[in-house]
Amino acid sequence: MMPEMPIWQFILVLLIELIVVAVVVFFLVRKLFTSQLKKNPPINEKMIRAIMTQMGRTPSEKQVRAIMKSMEDANN
Repeated sequence: MMPEMPIWQFILVLLIELIVVAVVVFFLVRKLFTSQLKKNPPINEKMIRAIMTQMGRTPSEKQVRAIMKSMEDANN
């Protein structure tokens, strides 16, 4: 038979468990989110070309790469 635990110890153990679970879930979700962003970037070179074409410009490869680099630098 298990000994009885005072209510304050029970609450303390419960709070510690909740904090540990929250930290584990935070890091797990962050890892999944970053892996999804790497697999499916929010914008790619094809989209940049389409946007520039719709604006009436014919983008060069250098312009497209410069825009992609500036977007990557802004995210980091």
